[in-house]
Amino acid sequence: MAKVEVRDNESLDSALRRFKKQLQRDGTLQEARRKSRYEKPSDRRRRERAARRRRQLRRMTRQAMKE
Repeated sequence: MAKVEVRDNESLDSALRRFKKQLQRDGTLQEARRKSRYEKPSDRRRRERAARRRRQLRRMTRQAMKE
């Protein structure tokens, strides 16, 4: 669970902004949205396969740029 302590002389808005950034970094909101409704196992595999393809393509592109 993400936790943010309000510092001395810090506005509530800036503490809330830090909290939201921390949730974004942890992936908590993404996971909650994904689990908010049922996902068929075949759809989950399709999503994971597409994510693997994107990561692989990104790696290959970065490698080609280095060379």
